[in-house]
Amino acid sequence: MSITWALRPEDVARIRFAFSPMWELVASLRTLQQPARQSIHLPWLKAVRPRLAGLDLSELFALVPPGGYLADFITPPPDTPMPDFAAELDRVRRTDPALARQEALKVRGTDPAVIARFAADPEAGVSRVADALEAYWEGCFAEFWPRVYALLERDVLRRSRQLAQGGARELFAGLDPAVVWTGELLLIDRPWCASGGLHGDGLVLVPSAFYWPAVAVMTAPYQSMLVYPVQGVGTLWEQGPPPAPGALAALIGRSRAAILLALAEPATTSALAARMALTPGAVSQHLGVLSGGGLAVGMRLGKQVVYRRTLAGDMLAAGPKAHA
Repeated sequence: MSITWALRPEDVARIRFAFSPMWELVASLRTLQQPARQSIHLPWLKAVRPRLAGLDLSELFALVPPGGYLADFITPPPDTPMPDFAAELDRVRRTDPALARQEALKVRGTDPAVIARFAADPEAGVSRVADALEAYWEGCFAEFWPRVYALLERDVLRRSRQLAQGGARELFAGLDPAVVWTGELLLIDRPWCASGGLHGDGLVLVPSAFYWPAVAVMTAPYQSMLVYPVQGVGTLWEQGPPPAPGALAALIGRSRAAILLALAEPATTSALAARMALTPGAVSQHLGVLSGGGLAVGMRLGKQVVYRRTLAGDMLAAGPKAHA
């Protein structure tokens, strides 16, 4: 079974990438319910389990079952490339109660009494759900978000470059085996069937670490969205920044060497700071030195400045000294 979307040329032209802290937070609720499905996130699970006793997640678990449909209003498609959690939470709080009720009644396989309570007063239910999401974020997710953010950001930058250089065919060919692009139709292997076109607002592609390794879709009345597994999820819970080889570190300094090696994939100052366990100010200073030396260069992507290695930086990172 599959979903078939017809993409017109204008739809292809309006493909964009984004990632969503709210989507990751909600997807992690399934990780809590089925740890064996995502053993890759066990380090996070071990860290947050002691904190769950102080939270009431019963309504969230009712709306987000371990599998199948989850209430869409909890995961609005991101409207900017890199939204923050507060803005997404505000969108959840402003959900039309009638829509929230309709979606809650579509959920199967969870506590019917909790669903019935939500449906009886969806306005109050939306408020409770938003409060629960905020408490869960603050208690179990916010401190881990910089790691997830950095991984998702690297994926978006990599895929955006791939789309610009190779077009939609190359992009979809490398997205996930469940996604097939024929040149006119986008076929998505999912456990239910649907067909049709997009509804005039393009397609948002969203990488996910906590929905990994599955794909997901959203469509009308929401922005058309395809969630796909992020690359490199196996590195998410590795401790500390990548090591800086001794000889390269001796040449340009340990922190600058680590940053230069990390720039194998383009990244922002904030993402590098989170990954390197340095302050953004310190990373900015090191990037200034690397840029001044012709080893890195910054490029603006929307409101963000993204840094990448130059050819000289690639040669230095890959040369004999880098492997000494």
